[in-house]
Amino acid sequence: MLAARWHPPSYDIRVEKVKVPQIEDPDDAVVKITLAGLCGYDLHIYRGQESITKIHVTGHEFIGEITKLGSNYGPSAVQSTTGRPNLYATLNVGDKVVAPFTVNCGECHVCRVGYTGRCPSGALFGSSKLDGGQAQYVRVPKAGGTLYNLSSPSSWSNTLTAKFDVETLLKNISDSSLLLLSDILPTGVFAATQLLAHPKMQPMLTGRAWPSSLNQSSAALDSDTGLLTPEDRILTIAIIGLGPVGICASVALLDALGQKGLPYRIVAVDLNKSRREKMNKVYDAIGIDGKSQNGEFVVQSMEEARNTVTTWTGNIGCTGVLEVVGNNSALEAAYELVRPFGVITSVGVHAPKIVPFTGQALYNKNISFDFGRCPARAMFPLAFELLVKRQDVFGQVGTESSLIDRIVNIEQASEMYRAFDQGEVGKVLFNPWK
Repeated sequence: MLAARWHPPSYDIRVEKVKVPQIEDPDDAVVKITLAGLCGYDLHIYRGQESITKIHVTGHEFIGEITKLGSNYGPSAVQSTTGRPNLYATLNVGDKVVAPFTVNCGECHVCRVGYTGRCPSGALFGSSKLDGGQAQYVRVPKAGGTLYNLSSPSSWSNTLTAKFDVETLLKNISDSSLLLLSDILPTGVFAATQLLAHPKMQPMLTGRAWPSSLNQSSAALDSDTGLLTPEDRILTIAIIGLGPVGICASVALLDALGQKGLPYRIVAVDLNKSRREKMNKVYDAIGIDGKSQNGEFVVQSMEEARNTVTTWTGNIGCTGVLEVVGNNSALEAAYELVRPFGVITSVGVHAPKIVPFTGQALYNKNISFDFGRCPARAMFPLAFELLVKRQDVFGQVGTESSLIDRIVNIEQASEMYRAFDQGEVGKVLFNPWK
């Protein structure tokens, strides 16, 4: 088969013929790839920043069709193996599937509580540990806990199955947008969800001062000072980084705030003018049901954002900041913009460097810092629901407002990596059969 492979030490992607992967374990599946994505994390490996020395197939975003299943699959799987994910009993050859960027067993404590991105049996696709999906076929370990079966609505969110004719649902959703489920869309939804769920956001969400905001049934309110004014309740949020994940986070945040009917002011920040222009086009394309009329959304450079946040908040700072870049300058910007008792949620993939904060700096602002990898498999139902709602943004390719710039054949992988690294293209998908 054809596959894009990284060669050490850096900046060397070659499209080569390699053996088609086979079943190696009874829990394995083999997937024929229909589309694979080029993601920002792929550049960390491409640039030689991960200390990897092994030649391997790249890519951790893919969608495709089941061609082979290990011996642990079949109608009797659940009955014979207690506690295993239902997919072992229901997955069939020919099913259309999408994978998260990591393997997850789906049956350990970590997976059961929803932290699938850190499953002890996990591995990152497109790494030295596991070949990736920028190829014509890929082997998926622990496929019963990893894959999301797009052919079966039993795995979808209950909200979707209540609202839509499930047999025609997928016909109205482009495969290119379904590919976004592998990483960038669940990561964006995760960032927005994690921020809004944080305890320090609750005073603005509930209208109650800390700490009674943590228990809405509590009567422990100061009679004169316990309730917030309408001005107090305005959420001021900065989003730093407007690549594909940053755009997904912006769309998810706008949708969540719109559903809650909360007043907000959001400043979306990027140093790159073309990314700022893309974000503005995406915002304009979002339907009225995906953004509240009770908020303000601006896209600015960092210098402009500093002035805007100062004006909006009287120099207090943002209630929360989403950091979606993955470098120290972005973390420093987040610290600068956030208020005392604020929240920074970082989902960018960081190089192995010391973060640019002292304990004293964090103490001085009472900052809460959420950091790390999205549990993508656990986020699939929420992300899929947003994908269905926002086909006005996610369903197109190559338009001014679409996340995906182009779909190319796999033989262009080397050039696309170079162009992506230089900022000449945005989100690129590979069709390995084109």
